[in-house]
Amino acid sequence: MSETEILPGGPRLRQGSGIGQPLTRRDGMLKVTGRARYAADNHPDGMLHAVLAVAAIARGRVVSLDLEAARAQPGVVEVMTPANRPTLALDPDAKHHGFMFRLDLLQNDRVRYANQPIAVVIAETLEAASEGAARLSPVYETETVETDLSAQGFVPEVVGPGHPAEAASGDVEAGFRSAEHRVEAVYETAAQYHNAMEPHAIVAAWEGGRLSIDTPSQGMAMAQGRIAGLFGIAPEDIHIRSPFLGGGFGSKGMISGPQVLGILAARLVGRPVKLVLRREHMYGPVGHRAQTRQTLRLGVDGDGRLTALHHHTKTASSRFDDFFEPASDISQTLYAAGAVKTSHEAVRIDTGTPLFMRAPGEATGSIALEVAIDEAAEAAGMDPLAFRLRNYATVEPISGKPFSSKALRECYARAAERFGWDARPLRPGTMRDGDGLLTGWGMGTATFPALMFEARARGLLRADGTGVMETGAHDMGQGAWTALAQIAADAIGLPIDAVAFNAGTSDLPDAGIAGGSGHTATAGMALHAAGADIVAKLAAIATQDEASPLFGAGNVGVVARDGRLMRRDDESRGESVSAIMRRAGVETIEGTGKSGGDPQAREAYAMHAHGAVFAEVKVDPDLGQMRVTRLVGAFAAGRVINPRLVESQLFGGMIWGVSFALHERASVDRRSGRIMNADLGEYHVPVNADIPAMEAILVHEDDAHVNALGIKGVGEIGITGTAGAVANAVWHATGRRVRRFPVEIADLVMG
Repeated sequence: MSETEILPGGPRLRQGSGIGQPLTRRDGMLKVTGRARYAADNHPDGMLHAVLAVAAIARGRVVSLDLEAARAQPGVVEVMTPANRPTLALDPDAKHHGFMFRLDLLQNDRVRYANQPIAVVIAETLEAASEGAARLSPVYETETVETDLSAQGFVPEVVGPGHPAEAASGDVEAGFRSAEHRVEAVYETAAQYHNAMEPHAIVAAWEGGRLSIDTPSQGMAMAQGRIAGLFGIAPEDIHIRSPFLGGGFGSKGMISGPQVLGILAARLVGRPVKLVLRREHMYGPVGHRAQTRQTLRLGVDGDGRLTALHHHTKTASSRFDDFFEPASDISQTLYAAGAVKTSHEAVRIDTGTPLFMRAPGEATGSIALEVAIDEAAEAAGMDPLAFRLRNYATVEPISGKPFSSKALRECYARAAERFGWDARPLRPGTMRDGDGLLTGWGMGTATFPALMFEARARGLLRADGTGVMETGAHDMGQGAWTALAQIAADAIGLPIDAVAFNAGTSDLPDAGIAGGSGHTATAGMALHAAGADIVAKLAAIATQDEASPLFGAGNVGVVARDGRLMRRDDESRGESVSAIMRRAGVETIEGTGKSGGDPQAREAYAMHAHGAVFAEVKVDPDLGQMRVTRLVGAFAAGRVINPRLVESQLFGGMIWGVSFALHERASVDRRSGRIMNADLGEYHVPVNADIPAMEAILVHEDDAHVNALGIKGVGEIGITGTAGAVANAVWHATGRRVRRFPVEIADLVMG
């Protein structure tokens, strides 16, 4: 199993560690037997049910609510409105620091977007609360709404998680003038809304000044701090339980308005309250991916090399808060060009505030960039893969930094060979299958930054050869309970079955946020450091004990593996953990650790995961109906902790890429600002019949700089290559270049 080396420079993981085993999910049996407890599964004694009443307009004010009718509904206990909502210690519209977004908490009668909460009905049963909400019959004073990108834009101060709105390297205009081939096109992406299998939910109970919460959270410590500020209580007086999430994808990274309303409702009535969003309530108050209009200008010389690349994004945010989709940023990292410029502008419309959504910026930006790269390859008369290889970046284009590691060439080669790319004809519209369907092959490059945040962990080693490792990690379906348990066991050199791994509650050390594809690296490095602390203390005991075969081994180092401590230079000389601790009269050894990345390494290197996706699409020439029939992706993302879980994550990303290219669009009524398809019947996402057999190839990659474990993330990278690959395959099948996504049948019907 694991080996932790104790050397004069400190502990580190040795090659040959047991990390990398394709273990099945430790929580799998709980989930398939229905014993996994999600937030809404909790029913404390005396619990009431709360239901939101939401605005049917997008801009204006609530003139009146029929409170008498709602309260007359049998079972209704109370209706919470701006008039009787408990007071808060902070204004929910105030901006204080960091990623603290404004919340709609019934602070007044203003309506800022459709589906904004305007009241909360609290009742003995869910049915009574629902009927009470229906009886409120709100009367509105409406104002003219803005819903699209046509308004005059402005340059935001920052985009995404604090990135500059503009960046440049070299003279783009000069590069464009000198080009032999020029491509300039506009690409549009639709707004997308969070639709995790588990909607946002909360069960809140006050016990005096203390608050107990069951709620899905991707960042319990952040949620604790935000709630503490809003209610004026200490973070340690808030206990959050979040052992399982039915998907998060960014929407549960921060506490949302509806979750806080559940806490307020519990305070108002003095009893535990459960509030679960209905599916249609997901379209507004819990974030979404904003629509974009992206303009790409590419210059290509006679040898097929990019002389200039300018990626400009116009996007939308709400009138009352600031989050701007950083779609252009992906062009800073992928392709070598003589000059690169990225820029953003924004407009304010009557919508809920956009927020982080799986691969925020990279997903929206990559589909435009990858289609534009294909158009440039076509202009140069080159195969799309050959064109990408001709413009392969050996350093990060915008910064000039070397990559900490980059195995993209191998990703291209392995996925292309597996897919059979060499047989692809250059001309579009020339391939048909036996049923007469047009067939197209397309490809896209995948990339995502290798992020890492701050986290802490603690552990304990017992003299009986067992251990406990703890961090407040979040498992939202990605397999964190299993992958982090593997790292934890390796860190103290014990078999995984001998180590209890505790996570999922806020009273454990802060594991950072489960977002940005950085949770395994973040929480994993904290666990690794805690384990190294324990092993170092154990080694100090053994190497100073004259009765131990490890006596005096400090200079040559020791390794911990399979419950034993051994000399590095002679592994036959060692003894069990139990023997060392019992002879020393030590029952337990405790350790702590933290992670946060190496600032110097992150300043010196560009850190990204990479991949390549190849897609086959078939199109009915008469009906325009499209279907993806084959997907092959190859990905290099550092050290793989559990290949079974990594493959699952890559599949999930690739499926979302198909959804982005062909399915997902929020349709907004421009007159009212309401979303017309706020349900899973009309808001299309792929089902089993839409997804072909997929293959994800894991390309080995060593990265000595990204962190001590060499881990990069895989949760989001699959989208960034797949969406563009599918869109390019549609063009190759039909010869019609669609630049508005998702591609619709109307775009392809052939006259």
